[in-house]
Amino acid sequence: MTQKSPELASRVRNFSVQLSPTPRGARLARLLATEQLRSWGLPLDPAAHIVAELAANAVTHGRVPGRDFLLLLYVVGGTLRIEVTDTCGDRLPDPQSPTPDAESGRGLTIVEALADRWGTSPGLPPRKTVWAEVALSPEPGNPFTGDTGGLPQRTNR
Repeated sequence: MTQKSPELASRVRNFSVQLSPTPRGARLARLLATEQLRSWGLPLDPAAHIVAELAANAVTHGRVPGRDFLLLLYVVGGTLRIEVTDTCGDRLPDPQSPTPDAESGRGLTIVEALADRWGTSPGLPPRKTVWAEVALSPEPGNPFTGDTGGLPQRTNR
């Protein structure tokens, strides 16, 4: 008797890329993430904005010359997870709001407003990961949320 292994109810997709810790690397992270989301058929907003903010923080606050940062996107079930790993694990993000006249410091406030959840995870020294999760709306035909786009089944009451 042959048994089939159980299959996942939903697809798992992932994308990762290592980029230089420069403003150009941060822009490239946003562009590559946008193209990957588009190829998966997922909405670009708010994920593209979150990637832009996390990548900008990695190259501004987590930059160590000669050490790249890592962008990772993956979808499990109905959740898109965005992770940016840099090599400055001793500098954790400070989510405090900047003063009204400050010219910077609003990136994590933006991430907090756009993401359903976000946080940090320690990595192998000297790394840390800042992550954000976005729930994907259950749209007909979206292979990531389990909705196949079929008509609802009628039930007899």
